[in-house]
Amino acid sequence: MSTRGAPGRQRGLTMIELIVFIVVISIALVALLHVLGLTSRHSADPLRRKQALMLAEAMLEEVQLARFTYCDPTSDNADTAESSADCTIPEAFGRNAPKPAGSRPYDNINDYVAAAGTPTLAFNNAAGRLADVNGTPLELAGYTVRLTITPEALGGIASGGNSADAEVLRIRVTVEFDGDSLALDGYRTRHAPNML
Repeated sequence: MSTRGAPGRQRGLTMIELIVFIVVISIALVALLHVLGLTSRHSADPLRRKQALMLAEAMLEEVQLARFTYCDPTSDNADTAESSADCTIPEAFGRNAPKPAGSRPYDNINDYVAAAGTPTLAFNNAAGRLADVNGTPLELAGYTVRLTITPEALGGIASGGNSADAEVLRIRVTVEFDGDSLALDGYRTRHAPNML
């Protein structure tokens, strides 16, 4: 008699192992496709956010570089006045005559908004479109830029209330886009109020 061993079991995959393998691979594939879809849907967001940041920085810089004087530059005593009460033509929030709307840059920081603490579409041209300092429309669809200028105390310097004689102004530029918003704040102090 031969002492051959009993025939061994065949090695391979059972039907259950094959089904479990297919299920696991399917779940992993669905998760991978979901992540790829989410990534591709939001791939343009960094570009839009970067454009919004550049817009906010440019508008904030324009406002911060404007004069911060007591008197309108056309006032005959603009270089000697010590408060807006001393001016022939005092500066006030809102555009003093003869500055037409849309003629940026304005000759004073107070001219960019109609009233203190009120968000304003200060960077739109006469046609209501977002524009550069020359009035040329910016071809940036979907962006809205609002400017708020508020008298505020800063580092021991009193705010001075909501009058044009405030010593410190907080400048906030808010850019709204694609259901999102970005805001930049800056400050301006009255260091040379008679510098024209």
